[in-house]
Formats: sequence, C-alpha cells, structure tokens
Amino acid sequence: MEITEKVAYLKGLAEGMELDTEKKVGKLLSAIIDVLDDIALELEDVKDEQSELADGLDAVSDDLEDVENVVFDEWDDGDEDDGGEYYYDDLDEDEECYATTCPTCEETIYFDESILEDGEVLCPNCGEKLEFDLEDLDADEEDGE
Repeated sequence: MEITEKVAYLKGLAEGMELDTEKKVGKLLSAIIDVLDDIALELEDVKDEQSELADGLDAVSDDLEDVENVVFDEWDDGDEDDGGEYYYDDLDEDEECYATTCPTCEETIYFDESILEDGEVLCPNCGEKLEFDLEDLDADEEDGE
C-alpha cells in the first residue's frame, strides 16, 4: 500500500469516528492528517522526478557507451579507415609493421607493407598526406647487405 493510500485510509478512519474538529483534539488530528497528506503527495512527486532522472541518466549512459565504442573500439574494429591505413591492433603478428611520425600533429602512425607500397598514407589524426619514397629505402637495403 502506497503512502497516499495509507493517508486516505487515516482520513476515512477520522471521518468514521466523526471527530469533532471544533474541539482541540479533533483539530489537532485533522491538521496532522492534512500534513501527512501533503507529505505523501510531495513524496510521490519526488519519486516521479527521481524516476525521470534515472531514465535520463540511463539515456546519457547509453550515449556515453556509444561514444566509448567509437573512440576506443576504433583500434579493434578491423576495418581500414578512409586513408587506407590500418590501426596497429589490426595487423597480423606475422606481418611487418612500420611506424612514422606525422610532421604536422606529431602523432605516431602505424601501417603495414601494403600501405608502404602505395607510397602514401593519410594521418588519421589530422588528415595530413604523408608520402614515402621507396627508392631511398631500396638503396639503403642494398647498401646494408
């Protein structure tokens, strides 16, 4: 039984007892029941507002979870992004991994040999186009062997 129902029950008892509200005791009991009724209605309003806040918090939590998935799962989604480069965790362990630092935003970019063969990569952080000259790399390998 809700508090409002309990207060309504007390009001019914008071009316059934035919309390004389002209006497001091009757006035006091009537005033107490009126205050209890007001308190019960306020509590009901507070519960409704709390429920609305909880629903809003759930919605914010769901939205935050979506944002976290976009931000943090980006490293594990296994897809190529618009620039064609792979995220570091997407690479096979047997595959050779290359890294470079973007001169614009100074973030490290990881990519595989197929991207190196393309000769260019877009920085996923700032969009800067980085180009690679494979002839210099081939010349360095020949000199070292």
